[in-house]
Amino acid sequence: MEFIEVTLSLLRGLEQTFLIFALTLVLALPLGLVIAFGSMSKFKPLAYITKTFVWIIRGVPLMLQVIIVFYVPGFVLGSPLFSRLGSVVAAFVINYACYFSEIYRGGIESISKGQYEAGQVLGMSKTQIFFKVVLLQVVKRILAPMSNEIITLVKDTALARVIMVVEIIQSAQNYAAYGLMWPLFYTAVFYLIFVGILTIAFGKAEKKLDYFKA
Repeated sequence: MEFIEVTLSLLRGLEQTFLIFALTLVLALPLGLVIAFGSMSKFKPLAYITKTFVWIIRGVPLMLQVIIVFYVPGFVLGSPLFSRLGSVVAAFVINYACYFSEIYRGGIESISKGQYEAGQVLGMSKTQIFFKVVLLQVVKRILAPMSNEIITLVKDTALARVIMVVEIIQSAQNYAAYGLMWPLFYTAVFYLIFVGILTIAFGKAEKKLDYFKA
């Protein structure tokens, strides 16, 4: 009975873990592309501000960012801007969008200018060239580094417990008060399954894009 009870408790924590993961991914992927375009902008002030912002976010630990998003507005305004879960998601989205933006930027800049010029010769607009010629090649080139960041995101969700969001690790730690330590090690099984599913999915995606090798 104890094993089943712990498993059910960890599954409830896993729901929060997955929610943080999913919301971060859905919001950070498009935001990262916007930030990437900002950092590549020919308008120098915008590019400078964007690159400085990315540098700051990448240089500050994610745990500290979660604490700042939740506690600082409370000190300044008298109340938090977001709930505990909302603060975690906001911090994660900003953080991962900045990391994704650099991956996007590297992928976009790796495409030769000749492909853009060829598209223009064919009478395609810049938007058509990007979405019909460049985008799938960029996806192929960034898939491996992007998959690494996404798998890291799975494990980073454990940082949510710093502001008492009850994700799977916090669920396991709650049993430590009763002298039970094995639930903490048991969480590794859930993480391995989660990461294993993602690894298989990314592997299949890479195979589907193998035709770009030609």
